[in-house]
Amino acid sequence: MTGNLKLLCNFVEKFLGTVRFGNDQFAPILSNGDLVQGNVTINRVYYVEGLNHNLFSVGQFCDADLEVSFRKSTCFVRDLQGNDLLTGHTNSSMVMASKAFSS
Repeated sequence: MTGNLKLLCNFVEKFLGTVRFGNDQFAPILSNGDLVQGNVTINRVYYVEGLNHNLFSVGQFCDADLEVSFRKSTCFVRDLQGNDLLTGHTNSSMVMASKAFSS
């Protein structure tokens, strides 16, 4: 999920449902598209207007043929050559990435 429509290509504008956040607020999913960064494409990324952070599932990274590995307090997303694409720090069940996708 992203709140930045500029990150998406091949997007289709249509209502796809709603997402519920941990604070019990809801937001509409207004479209989805592909997020392309270099030679990496993550398909079916939802656009949620006003979302301040990009949220991805491990499955989305695996579907893009990326490696995801976890350590005690760190998470890495790497391409097939072993290059770090994202590095995050874990806090409970969440991972905060220190390198973000750019538009």
